Amino acid sequence: MSLQVHPNISSLVPYSPGKPLDELERELGISNAIKLASNENPLGPSPKAQAILAGGVATLHRYPDGGAHYLRRALAERWKVSADQVIVGNGSDEVISLLIKAFIAPGEEAVMADHTFVMYKLSVQGAHGVPVEVPLKDWRHDLSAMAKAVTDKTRLLFLCNPNNPTGTMVSTAEVDAFLASLPEHVIVVFDEAYYEYVRSAEYPDSLQYVKQQRPVVVLRTFSKIYGLAGLRVGYGITTPEIVDYVNRIRPPFNANSLAQLAALGALEDEGHVAKSRANNEFEMNILEQGLTKLGMVVIPSQANFIYFDTKREGRQVFDALLREGVIVRHIKGSMIRVTIGKPEENRRFLEVFDGVLARLV
Repeated sequence: MSLQVHPNISSLVPYSPGKPLDELERELGISNAIKLASNENPLGPSPKAQAILAGGVATLHRYPDGGAHYLRRALAERWKVSADQVIVGNGSDEVISLLIKAFIAPGEEAVMADHTFVMYKLSVQGAHGVPVEVPLKDWRHDLSAMAKAVTDKTRLLFLCNPNNPTGTMVSTAEVDAFLASLPEHVIVVFDEAYYEYVRSAEYPDSLQYVKQQRPVVVLRTFSKIYGLAGLRVGYGITTPEIVDYVNRIRPPFNANSLAQLAALGALEDEGHVAKSRANNEFEMNILEQGLTKLGMVVIPSQANFIYFDTKREGRQVFDALLREGVIVRHIKGSMIRVTIGKPEENRRFLEVFDGVLARLV
């Protein structure tokens, strides 16, 4: 069979989500593996979200609310915008894809960092657009260089803040100056999947840019601190005009009924969010101190993970940890990303990692 595939598609490397825990344990002959690779909330979903899910099972024979009416209304009330400024997706990944489909024609460009969330590049190239990658500077977005990379073909600019996989952020003052330097035809997409974990007082209030009617989109998700990664529900807040264009290509019933119900419950549980944030901050300090004592170079993080330099071949470190039942994420070169887990998971990671370092000297 000779398939005719566009080179933009044939050259893509599929996103690798990793294998299920039980399959890895079976293949490696190990047990009690821990997963610190996907930036999930180790405390799980909100009890309120779990409770509300039970009521949705009886209506699974019905299609979900195609407009996510109640969830959009709840989000609009939370963030002080109108419901027609909110779009809900099957994870924020889908909203990213819809924005690309709506605003990038073949040959048009999207600017992004060269070391950021991989789905920007995959989705742009998959839509036959041109990803324009700008190197990070000191592990942070180089906003000046990104502004210079904008051309008359640029339609979208992705700014992951805090950035994945580095955990770094750009400040209000930096973003204000950056936006002022951009032409009006560029839509800036603030991907704030880790918004609820941020501790810095200098973090920008990107929703203010939406309220000023600027061409920006703010992406948030229920997959991280809300602990609903398995249900896939994310959302974007932007201008009514941008929402209208995205809705024209949005698949019907794209957010399933259980996801919508759970998101409504999770949104109300501020106590669970506070508990999750406190666990993350405390345990991140433990991991940072432990890794520093082991001689690692740790990148300061505002998210729920740590990115660090092993000073060794990263793939070897990843494989050695894996064989000990500790799953982390090897990104590139000597760099490893580890999610903040439960206290016992973090301590096990440090203990196993110490042993791995000794063997790989």
